[in-house]
Amino acid sequence: MQNVYAMNEVEKRKLKFLYHQSAIQSRYSVLPDYSLNAGEWQFYPPSENLEPFPDLEQRMHWYNKTAPRLSVTAIEKCLDQKINTKDITHLITVSCTGMSAPGLDLQIMELMHLPKNIFRTSVNFMGCYAAVHALKLADAFCKNDIDAKVVIVCTELCTLHFQKVNTVDNIASSLLFGDGSAALLVTNDVSDYEGLKIKSFYSEVGFNGKEHMSWQLSSSGFLMQLSGYVPQLIEQDFNRLLQNALLNARMDQNEITHYSIHPGGKRILSAIEKSTSISNENLKFSYKVLNDYGNMSSPTILFVLKEIMNSLQTEKKRKSNIFGAAFGPGLTMETFILAND
Repeated sequence: MQNVYAMNEVEKRKLKFLYHQSAIQSRYSVLPDYSLNAGEWQFYPPSENLEPFPDLEQRMHWYNKTAPRLSVTAIEKCLDQKINTKDITHLITVSCTGMSAPGLDLQIMELMHLPKNIFRTSVNFMGCYAAVHALKLADAFCKNDIDAKVVIVCTELCTLHFQKVNTVDNIASSLLFGDGSAALLVTNDVSDYEGLKIKSFYSEVGFNGKEHMSWQLSSSGFLMQLSGYVPQLIEQDFNRLLQNALLNARMDQNEITHYSIHPGGKRILSAIEKSTSISNENLKFSYKVLNDYGNMSSPTILFVLKEIMNSLQTEKKRKSNIFGAAFGPGLTMETFILAND
């Protein structure tokens, strides 16, 4: 990034400081370029100014080339012989980093030889909270059909949308975001495998933050606006959101045993600690995912949830309640409560 942004020595030191303070150790990309010398690049031209800079068409070509297989891998890991793929009744694809028609849903169907009459829908361009929105849809499908077996897959290729212009927003995006995919199986039948029960959902929109977090299309890719004011907004609003969600679920906060909070960045997690009684230890799984993967947009909260599920198997606690929250453009704040009872 220091080289691409053509920084002087002072700017390089500032950028290095920001990276060291990010609480991110590693991130992943479908593009090999970030780990190769310029002469081996496959996506970016090996020129000093990256010209001709990849356009939206080239970025969507790479999305269609890599997202379907990554999604199928996530689904296969999720199912892990729990059900046969022919028994899947609903498919929900989630993404804000790539779009086409026919899209990711049909590409997955073809690769996995899913039933041709499967119910499919897509959640597009909602950003980091979209996995919770998809979970709401899956819950509704299951309530409507006792035999429903709904697969959700969230696949985001954020690194396709790198922008070389040296702006605060572009530097923040380049520092935070990585690629990833995660899948969920939602069904009424829990007799054959361990899972979590959906207890409630609650969401709010803080319109005072609509100009501070946005995701826009452009000819050179998707453009992220991520203001440094976002953590402050979350600090102001999160405790009220938490209490309203608990009130909606008719629960007390002392009944919550685990927190699955979207790690949008270190400052966002710190803001939540400041505004609530949720401690750094309560957020250890969010910090771990941030450290290991960065912010992957919609799959990220599912990575956190997976860490919690793994810990529950180790702890063998009889009853646990998980409070989850994710944030995105709007400023939209989505929450859920899950239980293992």
